[in-house]
Amino acid sequence: MDSSRLKPGWTRVAFGDVVRLCTERTSDPAAEGFARYVGLEHLEPGNLAIRRWGDVANGTTFTTLFRPGQVLFGKRRSYQRKVAVPDFTGVCSGDIYVLESSDDRRLLPELLPFVCQTDSFFDHAIGTSAGSLSPRTNWRSLAAYEFALPPLDEQSRLAVVLRAGGRTASLHLDAAAATLRILDSLLAQYLVGVPDSSIRLYHRQFGHYSPQSALVPLGDLVTVAQYGSSVPIAGEGQYPILRMTNLSEGLTTDADIGFVNLTDQEYDRYLLRNDDILLNRTNSHDLVGRTGIHKLRGEYVFASYLIRIQVDRQRVLPDYLCAFLNHPLGRRQVMRFATRGVSQSNINIDSLHRMLVPLPKLKCQREIVRELDTLRKTRVALTQRARKVSRFASWFLSAQLRPA
Repeated sequence: MDSSRLKPGWTRVAFGDVVRLCTERTSDPAAEGFARYVGLEHLEPGNLAIRRWGDVANGTTFTTLFRPGQVLFGKRRSYQRKVAVPDFTGVCSGDIYVLESSDDRRLLPELLPFVCQTDSFFDHAIGTSAGSLSPRTNWRSLAAYEFALPPLDEQSRLAVVLRAGGRTASLHLDAAAATLRILDSLLAQYLVGVPDSSIRLYHRQFGHYSPQSALVPLGDLVTVAQYGSSVPIAGEGQYPILRMTNLSEGLTTDADIGFVNLTDQEYDRYLLRNDDILLNRTNSHDLVGRTGIHKLRGEYVFASYLIRIQVDRQRVLPDYLCAFLNHPLGRRQVMRFATRGVSQSNINIDSLHRMLVPLPKLKCQREIVRELDTLRKTRVALTQRARKVSRFASWFLSAQLRPA
């Protein structure tokens, strides 16, 4: 960047000259009173707010401390554009950098998260990342990033505009979250019935349920339950492979895909079919059991920490079963059967077979799926609008930081 082309009053700075990497640690988060932890999975691309977190009481290996107003930047797979500003104190993954302004007389703290959201900053982070399957950038590389820094009064003006954009994006995400609550409530009404109804039935394992739905063991509905491939995953290979990070919004996704090389026999064994259900059998306690239905076009296989489920479609629709497994009613049973490890929980096929599924008639299942699909599309549209607003804010700041 040519200093002679900077706007009057602006200065050229290195990121590390105005930003500090915070390295405060705790050896025992629970004992020291910290209630929440944040992993990369809790940071949403393009959203500065943190809407999800884990419970320290459920166990965590994270030790990096963060405090309200600091900036959390996902250094692993930085192309996912994960930046957030917490409003609470907690601990976070080692794959997250905790950043703050080192001198608020040079860089206003409220402008820092928006600097970290600019395209040029992400381009620098991605360009300095190393590793094929799970690339990471490092602090020394980030500290070398150079950008044009406006005077404080200009920083304040920019921060006001950018915060307004952030509030707009947040309102869209609030609406998307409300849609999810409606979705959960709608499905619960079908499965459980109206809370004050006197005609609801009760089962010790499941709880209350509607007499319109028979409780059926999942094992009676499953035709195939299979663990995935344990072949090592790489950044390149013959076949794209879905992992636990490829389950989102009740669907499989090809974001951040890995690859494997397989024999013809292995390929035939692990090739996914349309409407296969994938369940994450190993993860942190709050994420184990996450489920997605496969609707991607193309040839994909699946990894060993996923379970493929195929069902008898004369009795249950795959979309209906996937929605149930992702619903709190389904996840409650997953949690009951999951075994706890030091930092992860696990569930096996035998346990899944013992889960009870409320099973209405196929006609009712189709009606449920149609309504849930409408709500899901609404939620996706709201989320996309929020991301567009965030992208516009990033573009706006980038345009302001360009040389005159």
